Amino acid sequence: MESRVTFHAGALKLEGRITPLSKTCGVIITHPHPLYGGDLSDPVVESIALTYARKGITTLRFNFRGVGESDGVYDNGVGEQEDVLAAIGLLSASGITEIHLAGYSFGAWVNGRICRLPTEVSSLIMVAPPVAFMDYKNSPPQPLLKAVLTGSDDEIAPLDLIRRLLPAWNPTAQLEIIDDADHFFYGRFPQLEEALATHISFRSTK
Repeated sequence: MESRVTFHAGALKLEGRITPLSKTCGVIITHPHPLYGGDLSDPVVESIALTYARKGITTLRFNFRGVGESDGVYDNGVGEQEDVLAAIGLLSASGITEIHLAGYSFGAWVNGRICRLPTEVSSLIMVAPPVAFMDYKNSPPQPLLKAVLTGSDDEIAPLDLIRRLLPAWNPTAQLEIIDDADHFFYGRFPQLEEALATHISFRSTK
């Protein structure tokens, strides 16, 4: 049921994949670092999309600027925030009124840097936020943050550092630890999907 879609972030045309399951509820999944091979086809991104789709949620995963067939060049997380906002606009224009942002690694970092999210966004989930790799010194509070998921053996999103940052982000957010998982969740996708599924809730999935 997934199909190709294009949309614009300013003058740039971005490519994505959309699975239109719900008319009112959707999720935007953002991918890992473009300079290290991250794109919409990353296995973790696909695993997140599959988990939401099983719940009957419309899913949108897309390539940041400069990745795949998306126009532009890497912009150190600045222009990429505009890309996320454009993706939100795409879902909103289709009639979806409740949107989750689910970012993996660099994608989680980008989502968390957006200071003013549109009112359609109701929840933020971070999968393996790269706290030991990207700059989190001035990371703003995350009032919409519902959950952070990371592996027990993740050196890029280490548990001790996430535990120190989480109270400043959102003290009510849940921390889920995937045992024996590294940053790429090799061999642990079922456990990741099971943990993620417990944090997916919408008012309606019609």
